[in-house]
Amino acid sequence: MFDRKSFFIREHVGMFKLTDTYDILDPETQEPIGVAKEQPGALVKILRLIISKQLLPTTVNFYEGEYTPDSAPVLTLKRGVALFRARCTISDGDGKLVGSLLRKMFSLGGAFRVFDAADNEFALVKGDWKGWNFKFIVDGEEIGSVTKKWAGLGKELFTSADNYIIDITGDTEPGDCELLLAAGIAIDTVFKEKG
Repeated sequence: MFDRKSFFIREHVGMFKLTDTYDILDPETQEPIGVAKEQPGALVKILRLIISKQLLPTTVNFYEGEYTPDSAPVLTLKRGVALFRARCTISDGDGKLVGSLLRKMFSLGGAFRVFDAADNEFALVKGDWKGWNFKFIVDGEEIGSVTKKWAGLGKELFTSADNYIIDITGDTEPGDCELLLAAGIAIDTVFKEKG
């Protein structure tokens, strides 16, 4: 799943859902690559009925191929309680830290930093929350983007489901795609999603 440079993300539509699920597809063939599934604890799900989802902890597990209850995650994104700007951690399927995300304190358009496992800043995700255009920037150079794919007026007006493309255009090292895929999904499920 992480040997590619382009991902089409399709959020599952639901009216009163307490968690999000995203299909990860090949942008050209629409073939399934994997699934990203928000899986917070039972207490957190109940608390989402009365407290904003953005303030509560969450876990997003990434699965390769089709998801079944027996599937083991290949990547996990976790955010703790977010009173101001909680750090999100990214771990591989064995629980080993791959990196982390941290929202930038003073950013008008919306930005957060991506750190590697050694806590070195790897990239900056910078963009426009309203227009859904984000860039992955490393050393001042754009190495990828996240752009929203319009899904039709009815879906856009009456649901919060989003479709978008995560496209990595620059040179990457092994492990970079995991960080950038998690950062791309974090834009929606961790930093932007209202609930």
